[in-house]
Amino acid sequence: MLGILAAILGTVFWTASRPEGFWKKFYTYVPALLLCYLVPAILNTLGVIDGSLSKLYPVARDFLLPSALVLLCVAIDFGAIVRLGPKAIIMFLTGTAGIMLGALVSFEVMRLIHPETVAGDTWRGMTTITGAWIGGGANQAAMKEVFEVDATLFGQFVAVDVLVANLWMAVLLFLAGRADAFDRWTGADLTAINALKSRIETYQAVHARVPTLTDVMIVLAVGLGVTGLSHALTGPVLDWIGSLPQEWRLKDYSLTSAFFWMVVFATTFGLLLSFTRARSLEGAGASTIGSAMLYILVATIGMQMDLNALVDRPWLFLLGIIWISVHGGLLLLMAKLIRAPLFFMAVGSQANVGGAASAPVVASAFHPALAPVGVLLAVLGYALGTYGAYITGLLLRMLAT
Repeated sequence: MLGILAAILGTVFWTASRPEGFWKKFYTYVPALLLCYLVPAILNTLGVIDGSLSKLYPVARDFLLPSALVLLCVAIDFGAIVRLGPKAIIMFLTGTAGIMLGALVSFEVMRLIHPETVAGDTWRGMTTITGAWIGGGANQAAMKEVFEVDATLFGQFVAVDVLVANLWMAVLLFLAGRADAFDRWTGADLTAINALKSRIETYQAVHARVPTLTDVMIVLAVGLGVTGLSHALTGPVLDWIGSLPQEWRLKDYSLTSAFFWMVVFATTFGLLLSFTRARSLEGAGASTIGSAMLYILVATIGMQMDLNALVDRPWLFLLGIIWISVHGGLLLLMAKLIRAPLFFMAVGSQANVGGAASAPVVASAFHPALAPVGVLLAVLGYALGTYGAYITGLLLRMLAT
């Protein structure tokens, strides 16, 4: 399966590099990153591959993603990220509000269109998606326990979560290829974003060299070595947190999640390395290797998607589509009001809906240097997820009774 995914990625990149002809026109309308995601999804749906049996996604998520974050952060200008301003936070919080509001709106709309869909304990299952779409898997699991969600109902909403969230990610990747038109529509000020990209590109140009085998091995040593260190530190940290008083409710902040700590450590070490001589590794292609790791992650995310999941309870997917549409609509409105770039809207959304596993993917669709912004916002989502989902669950229970 890894060979199939590698062949897909290689084919997409080779065709996307054609300077003229059919492929030049094709990729004018269809972003290459979107195909890297959709082709494995189609193969999985058709049964050519079986993403549910593969161990590739956990490996890509737990090892390639942290390594990519380290290598993408090595060349970053942290001060420039801070100077991006408050609009990124505003769009992220708007995305959170959109998920909460979308739950209530979709519940009421489906009660009018197809009451059976939201009858009984459906509202309980909806709380798990709220947790997943604001925070992540840990928040989703927390809501399952808090609202006593039946295992069958939980499984149905996991399918809705995966399909709708992945469809939304596809929409964001498609929009990324049209960022210029969107930013003209909102009248966005791109000064800070362009300055950050320009500084990274200038640094790359000044320090660029033809990488030797030694360079490549050192880049891999830094990326995978720091990932190994992050894994090593995660165990003792979780043991220490587990020894703290239960009444502190640290689980509510996702502080008991191993993936949370791996991402935090990898990003932190990567940013710290950007202040050292390790930054010169960017000239040997550190971010290029990191981007390659991210693209493998994209392909493994795609192969988790199965359109056949619509068969079990198709009306639940309409509920999910209405829900995510409210989220997207609110983001569009806020982007227009505050003249935010598409980058802030897309990353603010994916930091909620996809979390740290895919927010940097969407961010890097705009520029590899922007991947850390997605991670930083996603970490904020972990902290808000349980509270936002719990409040939404209480409101849904009021609507259902």
